[in-house]
Amino acid sequence: MADKKIMILVIAFKAEKTIRDVLSQISEDMWGKVSEVLVIDDASPDPDRTFEIALDYKKKENLKKLSVKKNICNQGYGGNQKVGFNYAFIKGYDIVAVLHGDGQYPAENLPQLVKPLEQERFHMVFGSRIQGDALMGGMPLWKYIGNRFLTVTENLLLGLSLSEYHSGFRAYSCRALRDVNLELIHNGFIFDTDIIIQFKENNYRIGEIVIPTHYDEKSHVIHFSLAAVVGFGILKSVVSYFFRKNLSRLK
Repeated sequence: MADKKIMILVIAFKAEKTIRDVLSQISEDMWGKVSEVLVIDDASPDPDRTFEIALDYKKKENLKKLSVKKNICNQGYGGNQKVGFNYAFIKGYDIVAVLHGDGQYPAENLPQLVKPLEQERFHMVFGSRIQGDALMGGMPLWKYIGNRFLTVTENLLLGLSLSEYHSGFRAYSCRALRDVNLELIHNGFIFDTDIIIQFKENNYRIGEIVIPTHYDEKSHVIHFSLAAVVGFGILKSVVSYFFRKNLSRLK
């Protein structure tokens, strides 16, 4: 089996307090394995210095594999990932792993995340916080309850048995991503569910690994009101898929 060309996509927004630590937590072995680590600052507004701090880290550590870019306009949580995916397509990478710039996900688990894709056992792999102990890791109780409710509903309507749908610590086969219509996927937080729906529709295999949960004052946690809006959007997406699938069977 030929070696895979791997890119780590670090999505960042107002991450000046954490971006240096996130990059430093990528292991030396992982730096040796990957073709490129791409940080995309999603147009963080002044006076935030995420972009400048990432550039400074690149220079100080002499990291030739580290690229740092900044969007001219904010693309949103999902939109920023689309920018990174299209970059990976252009560069001809085989695997893209997504890491968050706020330090919420464990960079030290990247080798375990990409390994199943290197072995071609799955087309998407994500880190499950729920299989670990999310509450002990600081996940807010209301967020945990919402995660469990949505996951049960999503599994029921999509016919899957995933432990959660809302972890952003993911790795994808670029070949599979090319079959996904990114234009149909939400640019906001519904992105994580929308892309799973498209992988399901294309009969691509989705795997999970267990990861620790880490929430602190630096982590980006959306407010309850926005979370409720996102939750309804997620339900709309999965219900739409359910009826679309079942109506096509009746024709």
